[in-house]
Amino acid sequence: MENIILKVEGVSKSFPGVKALDKVNLELRSGEVVALLGENGAGKSTLMKILSGVHKKDQGKIFFEGKEVNLGDPKESQNLGINIIYQEFNLFPDLTVAENIFITREPRNKIFNFIVKDKKLIEEAQKMLDMVHLNIDPTTKVSELSVAQQQMVEIAKVLSMNSKIVIMDEPTAALTDEEVQELFRVINELKKQGKGIIYISHRLEELEFIADRCTIFRDGKYIDSFIYKDTTIDKLITSMVGRDLDQQFPRVEVPRGKLALEVRKLKEEKKLDIKDFNLYEGEILGIYGLMGSGRTEFARAIFGADKVKEEDIYIYGKKTNIKNPEEAVKQGIGYITEDRKKDGLALGLSVEHNINLSMLDEFSRFSVMNDKSANENAEKYVKDLRIKVPSIDQLTKNLSGGNQQKVVLGKWLGKNVKILILDEPTRGIDVGAKIEVYEVMNRLKKEGVAIIMISSELPEVIGMSDRIMVMRDGKFTGKINRQDATEEKLLSYAVSRK
Repeated sequence: MENIILKVEGVSKSFPGVKALDKVNLELRSGEVVALLGENGAGKSTLMKILSGVHKKDQGKIFFEGKEVNLGDPKESQNLGINIIYQEFNLFPDLTVAENIFITREPRNKIFNFIVKDKKLIEEAQKMLDMVHLNIDPTTKVSELSVAQQQMVEIAKVLSMNSKIVIMDEPTAALTDEEVQELFRVINELKKQGKGIIYISHRLEELEFIADRCTIFRDGKYIDSFIYKDTTIDKLITSMVGRDLDQQFPRVEVPRGKLALEVRKLKEEKKLDIKDFNLYEGEILGIYGLMGSGRTEFARAIFGADKVKEEDIYIYGKKTNIKNPEEAVKQGIGYITEDRKKDGLALGLSVEHNINLSMLDEFSRFSVMNDKSANENAEKYVKDLRIKVPSIDQLTKNLSGGNQQKVVLGKWLGKNVKILILDEPTRGIDVGAKIEVYEVMNRLKKEGVAIIMISSELPEVIGMSDRIMVMRDGKFTGKINRQDATEEKLLSYAVSRK
């Protein structure tokens, strides 16, 4: 085969209790984008860490430019020209853009090696920034950059290493639509320069703009490869999850119950000005809005996480004044935050500890834990939510994104909440895990829980909501019943200044 720059044959990798990769294959040619797809836990990240030298393979062969290589450490991979851009940036916020691009590789004085040639450093950094069309001063500190600008700095850093292969792990997760288009433009330029790109993403709709081929992993195994233009999204999804998905959004009809939450007034200076918000038992109320519209601020205000200037809120007809999250929980409100890793989980603790975090008072007496009851509760939700984990003692940080999200759900299900706020409940998780989250939402809906679902994914909002409210500049600009909702209508409300 011509121009094959990377070939992976029968590579396997095991960790204690888990076989992460089982004889997987992958091919990458110069000047092409291969989308590596699969559910969370499919083995994508493990293979990328092997290619970037973080992990060593247990068996199999890796060929780079036709020669077999045994990648042992990150420096060896970088020297070959294999570099990875992680979803969580590997930048130093207090250093300048130029210093980050050439970290540990700064141009130095030949005689006095400890002296960095600052002028040369800035000039070389500017060349890299020009390549990715990023118009910023190389002496700017990274902490002053937007997320999209940091993404481009990461790419510039990789290009400065004379990369032949660039691995991108969920590169658009935190970007706006406009920033995504700029990233795609850069990717297509890299293709023209002959770079090989491995692109990992759960956003399958992105692939039509950049992907040449798709390779599917499932449960640590290689499943198939497709030429993108010759396949369909449905076929890719079926290969990823191992079953036909008759309904991507398995919404259920449930009779609407009592008025659970009523917000007559909610004001927070410069951020929120809410009037006439109602939420009923047994419904999913979708909230859509562009970044900065006030969606998360609204959720945090309801949950008592942020102070507000004025409020007139009723829970089941009774006026309430929630001052902090602890009071919100006592009132029967649960909140799954947008950033599960930062705000929703204690990553260094076990699955058992995380599931039981909101119920410690129920499993302890006189400050002594009833370990048996706590274990049984954690085992129950691991089973009910089909959390893939060797045991409840597994550290939560070692789980896939989808399984971490289900741990967060388990934490709140045990509290028997009456009102549940879900902020971006399926962000960063794969198609199969999304379906399982939707099924949990349906179960809660049938049990009469009132659900607020905040999402930036239009198909998800339309597919799972009973009613939809659209926000802009801290206000609700539109109220739409599901049967009347279209993506165009929601977007028009999201950008309207009325």
